[in-house]
Amino acid sequence: MATDNRYLTGIFPDRESAEIAYQGVLDRGYDKDEVNLVMSEETRERHFANDDGRETELGNKASEGAGIGAGIGGVIGAVGAAIAAVGTSIAIPGLGLVIAGPIAAALAGAGAGGAAGGLVGALVGWGIPEERIKKYDAGIREGGILMGVRPRNDDDATHLEGHWRGARGADIYR
Repeated sequence: MATDNRYLTGIFPDRESAEIAYQGVLDRGYDKDEVNLVMSEETRERHFANDDGRETELGNKASEGAGIGAGIGGVIGAVGAAIAAVGTSIAIPGLGLVIAGPIAAALAGAGAGGAAGGLVGALVGWGIPEERIKKYDAGIREGGILMGVRPRNDDDATHLEGHWRGARGADIYR
């Protein structure tokens, strides 16, 4: 059974667990542009602002949000490295969120003013039920990093789900 209309999502408690999960997606043959990340600005500042010379794909993905966020009116500051690797990311100052991946392009198209409703709509579009979105919202507010990817097939979904659980992912949904 194909999983082409479903997303695999999970929330990770810190940078280390998110890095492990993110690398697992890349190791499975996915491109950085296929991975969505959502985190609070505070989480990005805490985990990615001072990388101490550590350069990682996830870290690069986080830093990209700083420049794009400033373009829509956010003052983010210098960031080390998680949201840049994805190609498109935005910072939504009113919500205090940093978003990277294909979802960021969709939200940017909706404009910053529609981003609040757009995020919930985008997560529903991933096939995530509203009660799950509430859990993710709480997890992000508590400093978690939400990750999502569209698995190419059931084998990938099963593999990545197991890998993410091993990386301390919580509320994993597919």
